[in-house]
Amino acid sequence: MPRITQRPRKQPKPKTLESYDEKRDFSRTPEPSPAERGVGDGPLTFVVQKHAARRLHYDVRLELDGVLKSWSVPKGPSLDPKEKRLAVMVEDHPLDYGSFEGVIPRGEYGAGQVIVWDDGTYSPDEGGRLSFHDRVEAQDRLRAEIAAGKLSITLRGRKLKGSWTLVKTTRAENEWLMIKHQDVAVDSEHDVLADDRSVHSALSIDDLRSGRLPNRGTSALALRPQDAPGARPRDFPRSLTPMLATLAERPFSDPDWLFEPKLDGVRAVALIRDGAVRLTARSGLDATGTYPAVVEELGRQPAHKLILDGEIIALDGEGRPSFELLQQRLNLSRPADIARAEAEVPVLYYAFDLLHLDGYDLRRVALEHRKALLMRVLLPTDRVLLLDHFDAEGEAAFVAAREHGFEGIVAKRKDSTYQQARRSRHWLKIKATLSDEFVVGGFSRGKGGRAKTFGALLLGRYDDERRLTYSGHVGSGFDDRALAGFRKCLESLRTEDCPFAKPPPLKTATTWVRPELVVEVKFAQWTSEGYLRAPVFLRLRDDKPADQVRTVA
Repeated sequence: MPRITQRPRKQPKPKTLESYDEKRDFSRTPEPSPAERGVGDGPLTFVVQKHAARRLHYDVRLELDGVLKSWSVPKGPSLDPKEKRLAVMVEDHPLDYGSFEGVIPRGEYGAGQVIVWDDGTYSPDEGGRLSFHDRVEAQDRLRAEIAAGKLSITLRGRKLKGSWTLVKTTRAENEWLMIKHQDVAVDSEHDVLADDRSVHSALSIDDLRSGRLPNRGTSALALRPQDAPGARPRDFPRSLTPMLATLAERPFSDPDWLFEPKLDGVRAVALIRDGAVRLTARSGLDATGTYPAVVEELGRQPAHKLILDGEIIALDGEGRPSFELLQQRLNLSRPADIARAEAEVPVLYYAFDLLHLDGYDLRRVALEHRKALLMRVLLPTDRVLLLDHFDAEGEAAFVAAREHGFEGIVAKRKDSTYQQARRSRHWLKIKATLSDEFVVGGFSRGKGGRAKTFGALLLGRYDDERRLTYSGHVGSGFDDRALAGFRKCLESLRTEDCPFAKPPPLKTATTWVRPELVVEVKFAQWTSEGYLRAPVFLRLRDDKPADQVRTVA
């Protein structure tokens, strides 16, 4: 169980802030003055502030014992382990300084512009052991490491991720080196400092120089799970059924919404506990053994307990998601078949939501806060990636998604909570071609060349009262192989009872089947009677359970 303390109690301002206090005139500078504040809980935080004082530098600050231990890094952090960056230890700063952005006036100590270049949470990681879930243990370890002159820490930030070291030199008492450890976050070709904007206000140092100032009325998004409104301490669940989106007809733009590309893959929830991973499909079936490479990399995520929602996809030769390729990976169980598929059809896991983190249930937290936490917590690897999104500009997102070969977009309200196992209008799927899933309730007799198979499938969806309602029939889009395969499967599901709540209008002899098969069908539009117009069969969706195919009013 994670160690979750009682509500914070007040503690006096630390004596180590005396030097910080003496150097500043708080009647002139907007910097925060040291003050009493609550004893914190949860993971320790870090911040990196870009500071254009007499010389431009980056201030790396680590929370410990109620203050921010601080190092001035003249050249800034580097993602290349070969780059050893000088880090000069300076006076401790108050915790409130971690959100400070603005202009320190001329004549004051450190005069110049300051932005929050990056922030997040961190933990000691010596020996591969993390303490994100145990604040007391984390601080005990860090005190010992600072005293020994060598820190090894894992950062969970927007820009800085993975393992780093701070090592004290022998040249001077306050001189250290900041070095990136060798791990999946290493990037010797990318200059991380090129991303020069604040993670809070999106302003740059040049913006502040030109007179633009951050909006002080806008609070930063939560860095720790317990800081997010709606987060609740809760035991790690054994399973979780994903939230579903409602089909919408056309793209739109709205500042209250964000927009993700719609991936043509298989939905999967990843439950991660101390490196042990359970991957579950939308149907609830365990898919852990089917995708071993993805599972291995999910197990390396820097968290004690973590639940991700995402999509498993396979890419074609042009780098576009291909469900046809992914189908070769579905329902494999023999180790030899899975190993061969791993080599022939590699897959990726794109994470787009964070539902649980280190003892806190985040399903009642607004999506924009869950996204902010996810961007900091997720450590991208070769096969585990963060799904990017557009903010507000849904029409532009739709055009971009279509040009890059995606199915369309998913629109999500920024303030939406996670409605487990429900199809919600707070999430909307907008496809380049209208398509959706339907349950097969029967088939009509075929004629001519299809006399031995079938003419059309009768389709339906469940309403709010769990009744199967008729949506239309589809007879086009099948090749000979699909016809033969479907007929064999349909025969095994024959029943004398009509599965539809109201018998559909029949034009030819019909055979009823148990409503267990799910198919995806594209169509032109809905008729005024509520039936599909010009439907065309796309594929069988045996990854989706029939009882989740719902009609949303």
